[in-house]
Amino acid sequence: MARYRDAERTNYIIQNWMRTRSAIEFCGLWEQLNNPDFKSIEFDAFKNQSGANSFALTPQKWIEATHAIGIISKSGRYGGTFAHRDIAFEFATWISAEFKFYLINEFQRLKEEESDRLKLEWNFQRTLAKVNYHIHTDAIKENLIPEKLSKQQVSFIYANEADVLNVALFGKTAKQWRDQNPDLKGNIRDYASLEQLVVLSNMESLPVFGRQVSMPC
Repeated sequence: MARYRDAERTNYIIQNWMRTRSAIEFCGLWEQLNNPDFKSIEFDAFKNQSGANSFALTPQKWIEATHAIGIISKSGRYGGTFAHRDIAFEFATWISAEFKFYLINEFQRLKEEESDRLKLEWNFQRTLAKVNYHIHTDAIKENLIPEKLSKQQVSFIYANEADVLNVALFGKTAKQWRDQNPDLKGNIRDYASLEQLVVLSNMESLPVFGRQVSMPC
């Protein structure tokens, strides 16, 4: 990358980057997270000197002093300075504003796509849970509710059976959740995570949660 920027002053570009405080802090943080043999005292010394007009730092000096592994420097015909891609990206954003701009925009695009995908998956599982819930309630109606009951008694049976699932999955009944969250709209299942909805949709289709009744396919 440095050679593409200026083929005649490749080493100078790398050294100029390494003497900046931001580069030293980034490389030092990377080493602290990935290198158990990294010498933090020597790193602090470089960081304190950064910014001074007389301060200079080469890849070789950095590696020898701190035992860094994120940057590799080789001499000879096929030598050069190489770095882990994390550090290479940081270097690229320093020498090219255009690269930094595209990197930021690409990151934002990927996060938006990830967010949209998770929302879609959540909505799918929420719909599946609702469909399975109807299967669950139909089984209750056909097998657990006597013919002569009032609407209030029937509602109580449905709520009781639904709370069997709520307690199994969330550890609380629907009423307990409402009492703990009076300002939230909807019900406990509206705030379930994707993982919880997957479990819920599977539990609703299991005979054990219908008091061992047969469930339609």
